Amino acid sequence: MQYRKFGNTGAEISALGFGCMRLPEYQSEDGTWHVDQDITNAMLTRAYELGVNYFDTAYLYCHENSEVAIGKALAPIRDKVYISTKCPMDRVQSAEDYERILNHSLEKLGTDHIDFYHFWAINQKVFDEKIVPLGLMEKALELKKQGKIRHISFSFHDTPEALKHIIDNGYALETVLLQYNLLDRTNEEMIRYAAEKGLGVVVMGPVGGGRLAAPTELSQKLGSGDLPTYELALRFVLGNPGVCCALSGMQSVEMVEQNTAIASLEAPMTEEQWKKVGNALEDLKKFSQLYCTGCGYCQPCPKGIKIPEIFKAYTYHNVYGLHDLAKRTYDRYLHNEKQPGATSHDCVGCGYCEKKCPQHLQVRELLKMAETTLEAL
Repeated sequence: MQYRKFGNTGAEISALGFGCMRLPEYQSEDGTWHVDQDITNAMLTRAYELGVNYFDTAYLYCHENSEVAIGKALAPIRDKVYISTKCPMDRVQSAEDYERILNHSLEKLGTDHIDFYHFWAINQKVFDEKIVPLGLMEKALELKKQGKIRHISFSFHDTPEALKHIIDNGYALETVLLQYNLLDRTNEEMIRYAAEKGLGVVVMGPVGGGRLAAPTELSQKLGSGDLPTYELALRFVLGNPGVCCALSGMQSVEMVEQNTAIASLEAPMTEEQWKKVGNALEDLKKFSQLYCTGCGYCQPCPKGIKIPEIFKAYTYHNVYGLHDLAKRTYDRYLHNEKQPGATSHDCVGCGYCEKKCPQHLQVRELLKMAETTLEAL
């Protein structure tokens, strides 16, 4: 296993982390959900034996049972591993709420401290309107002095601009957990920025939440030989020099052994190879039949057509060769229970989208082409 300096925290963590959001569960006759402790013990123990020392959970994972399960699994090796968990911000209305939830997590984990405690899934609004005015960073620092928190962290879901704002103003924050993979490189520049500012960076979804697990011809398209797509995806994330750790929600001992083998390579991908794959990926998109950057300038459509969503589904098919994912993405858009997706059939030909498109795409014609292709999959 390779280990990396975790920002300015002083810790060195494994390049592969164990994401404990989807531990094996079963439901008892009374409807109560339980984590299968035996399988969890086997997976986490094997991960530790193969060098994984970073285990990530959250207060609400697995019907609120994940913390309990990993606490039991890691109890024999607690002093040899790092535990990361998260505070659900929608349940926090005061600094006292924050401390109460932390204490409950400590109780469930069966430990006296949490190594990396996250403000969970925050955006700029939560940061500006809750964390700052409620004094939650000050409370976190107080709890850190008490030894209940070793490091103050946050997980993030917002724009790169919002991430920069949080990094620049979150003086107590030491590490960040964010999404990044071959399909979504939105945070790439901010990964570099966070690393330069001394924050440790952990990536969630390195294989796109399983979307890059299916075999495709993507490796060959990107000049990476016959690497399985999931391996290329994991290597790409670990090849980013700003990334300290990639989280994987492993669900079997076999998957643990598979992923730790990749993270044990001295150089899963050199910086030169990483740049080459990134450039090849951009070239694939640029020279594809439809190059939509997903900027959203074409929105809002007067008839409610979510053009970037349709074009994203088409890109999965046309660029990445992820045909099943393309079909599922398009079908989810069309059959959304709350608001079924509008299509080119609803278009009134106003041309607003084409006037606003920075790529000068013939949006209306491309929309019809994309929909025809996706409907035929």
